[in-house]
Parts: sequence; C-alpha cells; structure tokens
Amino acid sequence: MAVHVVDEARRCLHCQKPMCREGCPIHTPIPDMIQMFLHHQIDEAGLMLFENNPLSDVCSLVCDQEKQCEGHCVLGRKGQPVHISSIENYISDSYLDRLELPCEEKKHKRVAIIGSGPAGITIAVLLAQKGYDVTLFESHDKIGGVLRYGIPEFRLPKSMLDRYKTQLVKLGIKIRPNTVIGTTLTLDDLQRDGYKAIFIGTGVWRPRKLNIPGESLGHVHFAINYLQNPDVYDLGNDLVVIGAGNSAMDVARTALRKGVRHVTVFCRRLQAAASQNEIDYAIADGVEFLYGARPVEITDEGVRYQMASFDDQGNVTALSAPQLFPCSSVIVAVSQGPLNRIVSTTKGLNTNDRGLLTTDGEGHTSRPGVFASGDVVSGARTVVEAVKYSKEVARAMDEYLQTVE
Repeated sequence: MAVHVVDEARRCLHCQKPMCREGCPIHTPIPDMIQMFLHHQIDEAGLMLFENNPLSDVCSLVCDQEKQCEGHCVLGRKGQPVHISSIENYISDSYLDRLELPCEEKKHKRVAIIGSGPAGITIAVLLAQKGYDVTLFESHDKIGGVLRYGIPEFRLPKSMLDRYKTQLVKLGIKIRPNTVIGTTLTLDDLQRDGYKAIFIGTGVWRPRKLNIPGESLGHVHFAINYLQNPDVYDLGNDLVVIGAGNSAMDVARTALRKGVRHVTVFCRRLQAAASQNEIDYAIADGVEFLYGARPVEITDEGVRYQMASFDDQGNVTALSAPQLFPCSSVIVAVSQGPLNRIVSTTKGLNTNDRGLLTTDGEGHTSRPGVFASGDVVSGARTVVEAVKYSKEVARAMDEYLQTVE
C-alpha cells in the first residue's frame, strides 16, 4: 500500500492551475497534500486535511472521485489520473489517532447537535473548536448515522467511526446515544435547558415506496432498513433489487456477501444512476442488471414487470406486456425521505412538499436559533456535499451565537 501511494504521489504533475482541487466540492488542497507527503511531512498534511474537512478519512473512501478530484486530473485525459483518494486515505488514516485540532477558549454557551451523521459530526467538530459546549444527540446506540447504518463495512469500516468518536470526546463533545429528539425530549426542552443554538441533521431514514401492489408482503424489504443490519434478513437464493443508485449497489453487493446466490438489479432506464465505479464493482461481484424493467406488482413468486423500449434520445416508446421475474426476495431501493418526529412536535418549523426542512443559504430554519443541513434539508446526497454545506452552517451558527447571551 505505501509503495503504491508513494508511486502515485510521484506521478503528480504539480499543475500551476490544479484542476483536481477545482473538482473537489470542498477544494481540498491536493497539490499541497502531495508535496507534504513526498517531503515526509505526514502530520502537517494530516492536520491540513482535517482542518479543511473533518471527515477527510471517510471521504477518501466513499467520495465519487471519478467525477470530482480524480475526474479532473489532467493525467486522466490520456491515461490514468493520479489515485488521489489513496494518497488522502493513507495520510488521514495514519494521522487520525494523533489528531490534535486547535480549539479556542471556552465560551460557556451550549449547542445541541441532533444526529451524528456527516453533517452532525462536521458541525460538532467545528463548533467545539470555536469553544462551544457541544452535546451530540444520536437516536442509535453508536455515532455515524448513514455512515454507520447505510454504508456497508466493505466500503467504510465501522472501526473508523469508533476512532472518530474518540476524537469527538477528546474535543470535549458530550454524546447522548439512544436519544430520540421529538419523542420524550423536544426542541422546546432543549431551549428550556439553555441550548443557545440547535442543529438538526437527522438525515433521511423513511424509505420511499414504489406504490405498487405487493410491497407489504413478507419477502419484501427496503434498502435503508436492510443496510442497517443485513444479518437479520433471510433473503433466500435469488434477490431482485429495485432501483439503481449507489444504495442499490450497496444492497446488491452486501447480499452476495451474505450468501445470496443471484442478485438482479432492476433499472428503469438504460443507464443506472449509481457512479460508474460502483456499477463496475457490482458487476465484478456478480450482480446482474436488467435495464428498462418497470415493476408493476410484487407477488409471492417474484416481480411482475414491463420492459420499456427506448428511442435514440432515451425516451420510452413502448412497454411490453407484464411478465414475471421469479425471485425469493425483493429489496426496494428508490431513495428515502425524512422522518417527521421533530417537525410534528415543534411549532414554527417549515418544511417543503417532500417533508424536508426549509432553510436559507446558511442553514437558518424558520425557527430562531434552529439550524439544519445535510440530507434532512437537501434529500439524500453525498458525504462531501454534506460537509461542504455544513461548514457554511457552522460559520452561520457561530455568528448567531455571538449575538445571544
């Protein structure tokens, strides 16, 4: 691994205008990182990475690099781009346990962070660095949100999230696991108890339905539920995954690792929505794809579907007669929406027609002192997008907190 990473770092052309950095949503200083690494300044490079992106180690594994940093590398125009993700992962993973982020003096103002997914962790770290007393409320027993309960172990080791927890505690962040805000405790309770600002980063945990007959049958499941604990599911030998995004790829590849013999992904169109890397890995694992398949009903025997025909522009021109695709289990993976526990127990929080919290460009919700970002605002997006927006929200929260006593 080390030799590979060093060789990749040596391939960097040190462009005057680094397109790799332009392609990164949070503008990671990639050329500086590589130069520091080659000059044996791994701690300096690690600190720089984590100060720019509190989830550097995570992003190095789960980012869609082919469309971002590596997709913009000039070497990729005629050959293979520099494998930037491997270099970032080597540095950030080596440095994570030695991480010492600089912190300002304590301001003795309480901040509540609801949800410990990518947005919640990012904002908790940044506000703890600013000297605020941060409490992180997590509905599950361990931190991570979608990172822990929505991304398979083979893509993101859970041990990495345990190491992140150690860093959060080191920063003085208090963590309340198994605590759901919007049931026993409400936003009103938090504000009563002196939390001067509240951040909502609860993600999207309510599966979206297909709204076709058969979704309540015993062999049908939803992707976000399956990925939380795959070991409790008995899927049989033949699985159909309906949906073709990255979550569908995670489901398909996980199921094969858990003993399913055959996995077929139903994709409505001629191109899957998942990144090409994830599709390539799924094919390598043995996943099969059925393009143009439109489910109309789920039965005890399998999925009844119609095959779409397309013109040159990708428009549907015809649908076949319904036919049966036999299978032992079905997993629906067509995105998620937010749970409404907080909204239903809180006055003054506005949502859009999809149930997502409405905010301005800096994360202010319609209720004073309450902020939000991440998937609960934008819908299911990538980790790096959550980090990017959450950095802006953390800055806005800091500005707000300076105006209140």
